[in-house]
Amino acid sequence: MNFLEERILKDGVVKPGNVLKVDSFLNHKMDVYLLDEIGREFKRRFAGEKITKVLTIESSGIAIALPVAREFGVPLVFAKKAKSINIDGEMYVAEVESFTHKKTNQVIVAKRFLTPEDRVLIIDDFLANGCALQGLISIVDAAEAEVVGCGIAIEKGFQDGGERIRNLGYHLESLAIVESMDAQTGHITFRSQN
Repeated sequence: MNFLEERILKDGVVKPGNVLKVDSFLNHKMDVYLLDEIGREFKRRFAGEKITKVLTIESSGIAIALPVAREFGVPLVFAKKAKSINIDGEMYVAEVESFTHKKTNQVIVAKRFLTPEDRVLIIDDFLANGCALQGLISIVDAAEAEVVGCGIAIEKGFQDGGERIRNLGYHLESLAIVESMDAQTGHITFRSQN
């Protein structure tokens, strides 16, 4: 069992509807030391890749991706869920359905922040149905850049997102893969990983 699985067992809460709450340490109140450890682990798992940018989606992905970008010594770019008056110029746009929020968002990245020369590591906090990841991949593709890998803190292995991304040929690393969870008992089972 790794450090993140241990923390999920200690402080995670299983809710009805296949919801795993990790807001006490990962995506609302954040354990900055745990985030640094996540950054180091993704650096280890993607050490052989020449990465020029880390890409994530707002807002929960930012906290996970920041220490990863710091470990690789590269900029972090995040896809915004809303266009505001301070965003100008041409944009890459993707439609992304959120499992947690049950709604579809358009996410945008300014074209000047991703170039065909970029080798991109995509990072996010959760992977359920894979829509957010596929949206970010489509943005990298539109930029004619290269996705060198996808790093996920927590994958819901009982949903098809991880399988779908792996079947597309992407190098996907998830720090914790939840095989099953029971809202009645609070029991969580993790998939064994090498």
